[in-house]
Amino acid sequence: MAYYALLDGDNIVTKVVTGNQEDDPRLPSEFSSWEEFYKDKHGAVDCKRTSYNTHKGVHVLGGTPFRKQLAENGAEYLPDVDAFKPPQPFEMPDSTFNTTTWSWEDPE
Repeated sequence: MAYYALLDGDNIVTKVVTGNQEDDPRLPSEFSSWEEFYKDKHGAVDCKRTSYNTHKGVHVLGGTPFRKQLAENGAEYLPDVDAFKPPQPFEMPDSTFNTTTWSWEDPE
């Protein structure tokens, strides 16, 4: 099982869907990837795979972190670093985003 983030024109995640693994041989021949398939199926502007096991830039099972963060609704996909930036928490309006810990932090 894999997860895919559907993106709008501003690279904001509108929905995360469950789908096929990238190496699943059942990919229809008219598509070059499962990302392209789910983009088309859901009418999204773009689609990016996301990892359930990646949080704050760390793979929780010791593997290689993938796109820094599990995508969630409202997250922003940053193409220049190929990563998902979680939305700023409403309860932390003055927080800043730390790209080392890949999380929002209260100002000190």
